[in-house]
Amino acid sequence: MASKTIEKLQWRYATKRFDSTKNLSEEKLNILKETFNLTATSYGLQPLKLVVVSNTRLKAQLMPLTFNQPQVRDASHVLVLCIEKNIDANFIVDHFKRVEGERNTPRTILDPFEKALIHNFSEKQAPEIRQWMANQLYLTLGALLTVCAVENIDACPIEGFEPKKYDELLGLDKKGLESLIVLPVGYRDESDFFIHLKKVRRGVDELIIELD
Repeated sequence: MASKTIEKLQWRYATKRFDSTKNLSEEKLNILKETFNLTATSYGLQPLKLVVVSNTRLKAQLMPLTFNQPQVRDASHVLVLCIEKNIDANFIVDHFKRVEGERNTPRTILDPFEKALIHNFSEKQAPEIRQWMANQLYLTLGALLTVCAVENIDACPIEGFEPKKYDELLGLDKKGLESLIVLPVGYRDESDFFIHLKKVRRGVDELIIELD
């Protein structure tokens, strides 16, 4: 099992050319949605949203907002990873209501934790909370890239785009969201020059420190 996993990670690369004639099945897309939902986040708060773009016209409109990178035009789907613009007491209360409903946890156990978390966030400045949310989003990105590899789905994480213009075009402002990462997914075009290039990594011996 371990060797198969490593083979999949070796197969994965940041796809530069997608085959625009090949689309993800609904099953594959649902796997990515569930991955986004199941990825660990701090306190389990999930201060994130995933916008899935499949419309051909809309993908074409996103391309110039992504410095004309063709991946967003040609990929099967464009996943836009977003953070919430605001985490307030109501957001935290809603989380604990879900915990209570799903686990039947007594309020005597939940209330102290809920109050502590509300107090904790009330003392944080907005930039600190935003950075915390961004950290959670990168956890989900790592999970998505790994699952894409396991499921033989090609992907290309992109930070080079114009977030404010994305937010305006996709109506994210009205939803209280801010785009942070763009992840086109689909299937590689065999003409992609990068398919056959060897991975360049520092290596296990250099990156791993083992303390006995």
